Amino acid sequence: MITKPFVGVLLWLCAGTASAAAAVPACVTVQQGWARLPPNPAMPMTAGYGVIHNGCAKAVAITGARSASFGDVSLHETTIVDGVSRMRAVERLPLAPGARAVLKPGGLHLMLMEGKGALTEGQVVPLQLQLDGGGEASVTLTVRKAAP
Repeated sequence: MITKPFVGVLLWLCAGTASAAAAVPACVTVQQGWARLPPNPAMPMTAGYGVIHNGCAKAVAITGARSASFGDVSLHETTIVDGVSRMRAVERLPLAPGARAVLKPGGLHLMLMEGKGALTEGQVVPLQLQLDGGGEASVTLTVRKAAP
């Protein structure tokens, strides 16, 4: 019967389409990415900075992040309200085609919490930015004492 080969081809095409939809968009990058070296090596948290760039032809939105080096990674923003510094989680960071988001001390940044080992200067920390729609962009942060 011709039905079984046809169903097999149809399933194969569907699987290829699903994996392409979840493919890693290489057009989302982090330039000058760095993570602050904690003052105490046993400190289980730090912050990550850099410039997120959307080089894609369409808009993307960052909805989260994860790293094998940390149990919890989230996007936060520090603001000054009535002279008091406040930090809040950012659930979604939309980026138009060609747009950039600057992550810097005292502003938008990544909170890297529940560290899985002491960080050392020069160490490269792998990170996956989670995108709306299920895709991820793999980036790295280099551990530094201060901004590059």
